[in-house]
Amino acid sequence: MTGAEELATTAPAERTLHTKDLGNAVLLAIDTALGSSVALGIGDRIFEVSHDDPRGHAEAIGTLIERVLEHSGTPASAVTGVVSGMGPGPFTGLRVGIAAAHAFAVGRSVPIHPLQSHEAVAFAVGSDDPVRIMQDAKRRELFVTGYAGLDSDGIPVRISGPELQLRAEFVAGDADVWPERIPAARLVELAALRLRAGRPFETDRALYLRAPDVQPPKPGMLGAGAAR
Repeated sequence: MTGAEELATTAPAERTLHTKDLGNAVLLAIDTALGSSVALGIGDRIFEVSHDDPRGHAEAIGTLIERVLEHSGTPASAVTGVVSGMGPGPFTGLRVGIAAAHAFAVGRSVPIHPLQSHEAVAFAVGSDDPVRIMQDAKRRELFVTGYAGLDSDGIPVRISGPELQLRAEFVAGDADVWPERIPAARLVELAALRLRAGRPFETDRALYLRAPDVQPPKPGMLGAGAAR
């Protein structure tokens, strides 16, 4: 399967990839930045299940985690680390995956490995040339991250973003990649590369890039309402 195929909604909902042996690491990856994707890497294989409904994250994520464990024949107790896709992505969807990753990690007492979701896309493309990952952010805006190919460890080199850009200001380029899904299997591979090379992970902070729609009431608002 090519990088372009695995980033499209026409890709299989379930797939198994061969990879470099992960050794003693058993990594579960969860991403809900664009649809929902869960993968588990064990030995020299990665099992991935995906659900492309952009609104069904909360309903799908538990089922996907159960399915990838079943599909791989791996008990939850065997997982040694959880890779969490941190976005960029919309607030409502992204927080579901991050919360699920944290809940699983806390429940099994294993570490969280945060990674930017667009890095998985750049890794799937696998180009030594610059690429720009584009994602619809709604409200006539785009999430944009630029990469300059892969470094000596095989990890994409981020050169810009992630940032929020007005769609009206967007100028198309030959290096643009518009994924329809985030491949969680590639998050597993990226985490394994970072662990082998002793490279740091991202900050454990969601990349919403804009404030959520629902805001807490301003000071005095509750009191004013109660007085009426």
